[in-house]
Amino acid sequence: DDDEVGTINLLTPDRVVEAADSIRTGKVFALNLPINIPDPPLFTRGKHTHTVKIFPNAEFVLDDFLDNFYPQASSQWDALAHVKHPAHGAYNGIPDNQMTGRGGTRLGIDNLARRGIAGRGVLADVARYYDRVGKSIDFTQAKSIPLDDVQAALEEEGVELQTGDILLIRIGWTKFYLSASEEIKAELARETVVPGIEGSERTARWLWDNHLAAVASDSPALEALPKPAGEEMEFLHFHMLAFFGMPIGEMWNLEGLAEDCAADGNYDFFLTSAPLNIPGGVGSPPNALAIK
Repeated sequence: DDDEVGTINLLTPDRVVEAADSIRTGKVFALNLPINIPDPPLFTRGKHTHTVKIFPNAEFVLDDFLDNFYPQASSQWDALAHVKHPAHGAYNGIPDNQMTGRGGTRLGIDNLARRGIAGRGVLADVARYYDRVGKSIDFTQAKSIPLDDVQAALEEEGVELQTGDILLIRIGWTKFYLSASEEIKAELARETVVPGIEGSERTARWLWDNHLAAVASDSPALEALPKPAGEEMEFLHFHMLAFFGMPIGEMWNLEGLAEDCAADGNYDFFLTSAPLNIPGGVGSPPNALAIK
């Protein structure tokens, strides 16, 4: 009744031990963009400043600080506090007056930070699957990638989802963004329009029925945004964060990992993530590593 970590509970000690079998080569892939990418930030988030402090009487010592730092401006986890359902409320029925920013600090990212995230990661490389079958994604439009295509990518990779898996979905957005013109980046900051996986009850049921611990993507919102008129209540965030308690990762850098998976044919790996321990925090950089 007092749970605040949701589907991360599926990462039992036995499953963590089993996930270690996915380590075959010892290669380590950091899955985090620099905190200043995207630049300018998306979704009206502000841009941070980084100041290095030199002590006048001890110039051999450095200190630094960040101003206007948005923990969700770059690679991130959404805490369960990030989105509540407008009619049914927050995860586990936690009342507003106990919620982060509404009187309390419950459902904050500190719950995941204290517990830590470790388990079997699986990559669904939809972008490479599209390259092979001759399909493409318009990264400047809010186009939905059908659930069927995510399933087809996993099937072609020979990956079978297991209870407690952390599913990573690559659509190629990070690769697109890093090579985009300054004009496109500025337009995305003014009006953030992004593709993503199909945001629907059908997708939500598939995620739940596969007993996933968490889902992350290189897309800025996991699902396509903005939603078409009349489909607002199909917002996948409502299902995952408010109903399931399933953390959502966004804007992860999956490029190096995807290249290695394509090279050796192994699309599962050990994954660790240590969010920042911000009491009541709404999100955090994932500090995620994939170990193959």
